[in-house]
Amino acid sequence: MRPIELSDRLGRWSSGRGPLYVLLAARMRRLIDDGELPPGALLPPDRVLAAALAVGRTTVVAAYELLRSEGRITRRQGSGTRVAGASSSGIVEDAPVDPIFLDSLESRDDDVLLAICAAPGDPPPQLAEAYARILPSLQEIRGDIGYYPYGHPTLRQAIATRYADHGVLTTPDQILVTNGGQQALSLLAHALLSPGDQVLVEAPTYPGALEAFREEAAVLRGLPIGLEGFEAAVRERRPGLAYVIPTYQNPTGAVLSSLVRQRLARAAAAADVPLIEDEVPADLGFPGTTRPLPMAAYSDAVISIGSLSKSVWGGLRIGWIRAAAPLVNRLARLRAVHDLGGNVPAQLAAAHLVAELDDLDLATELQDRHDHLRTLLTRHLPTWDVPQISGGQCLWVRLPHGDGNSFAQTALRHGLAILPGSGLDVTGNSDPYVRLHFRAHPDELTEAVTRLTTAWQTYHPPADRVSPRPAIAI
Repeated sequence: MRPIELSDRLGRWSSGRGPLYVLLAARMRRLIDDGELPPGALLPPDRVLAAALAVGRTTVVAAYELLRSEGRITRRQGSGTRVAGASSSGIVEDAPVDPIFLDSLESRDDDVLLAICAAPGDPPPQLAEAYARILPSLQEIRGDIGYYPYGHPTLRQAIATRYADHGVLTTPDQILVTNGGQQALSLLAHALLSPGDQVLVEAPTYPGALEAFREEAAVLRGLPIGLEGFEAAVRERRPGLAYVIPTYQNPTGAVLSSLVRQRLARAAAAADVPLIEDEVPADLGFPGTTRPLPMAAYSDAVISIGSLSKSVWGGLRIGWIRAAAPLVNRLARLRAVHDLGGNVPAQLAAAHLVAELDDLDLATELQDRHDHLRTLLTRHLPTWDVPQISGGQCLWVRLPHGDGNSFAQTALRHGLAILPGSGLDVTGNSDPYVRLHFRAHPDELTEAVTRLTTAWQTYHPPADRVSPRPAIAI
């Protein structure tokens, strides 16, 4: 087990009260008892784990010794530190756990500000209004059990119409409604990938996509933003799938030009490589920006996914896939095995929201919060590199020294949970970065920068990561 993998699983281990070694042992005890650290799992050496967690070696040694005295781990010269017991198969399953998902699974700690999962925290008034508008139609339902594996026809039509309005002629039979964008990614990965297939992804990219592909035992290959070098990579790798976020890329905020979109779409079609364009952030442009033409406009080989979780509310689990009708049929059959259909009232309400999405006036608030966070960062942490963006919900921040993983642990001890860049980049080139989102209220953003500043003043990076690294072109 790599130290970064273990530190991801540990989550907000140091946010409680008491000595650090006791808090570390308590979190590892829970992981062992819950089976997340299975019998026989090899744990990182003392010094390696200490560096990953940005703590002294004595903290890890004391935590390990406490767990050893309880019989939960064994420590032997030459064979390392392992979870007590032996795996019956001799193979230890090392399931990936990304900090984004771990953050959602953990209980809330009122003392910790969460800056990991980027989504609007306040549902807009239009959401309640949409539910109010569907009440008469709900009262009129007769002879309908409400199972729609493809999605409710009303919502499928609304989504198809929206694509047509944005320059991509679409029919409802090309739309599959899902329970959010993450389910859309999981369905596509399951349908299109076999174990060992290679997937071309941007480096860095949305970590939820990486986990969906890893769940299918795919081999991930990173390319620069915009899948630069795609044609050569296709010839060399013969990938089973490619994934790109062309508009307000997560996490960098980059926007691909129409020329690059056209070239990628046509190259994927020529090579018969399914290309997923993630349009979830595409509605998050700042005032004065124009939404680019989706990549699906350039080729029928492009598969588009979308969601209302970033533009309306994360709790409204409405996403979709736009693809050729035969693929939609296949995905619906897969989906029906696990989920006979989504929430019908939510879909009926979503049909109203999709039709009026451009009227929600997200742009001004997004830019105000972006400007607020970026101004505070440049004022209080002037050595940090904080590029300006034109839309999205995240800042991709480069630290002047150290690494994002160990600094995230330091920030956690000051009451702030942030996402280190290492979990977003399969090439390993984003260690000096952290991702910060600006969807929170301005007062929460102000408090977050206060805690970041304090954490940075006390941060002592691992000895091998003190020297500044050369900038990475992204």
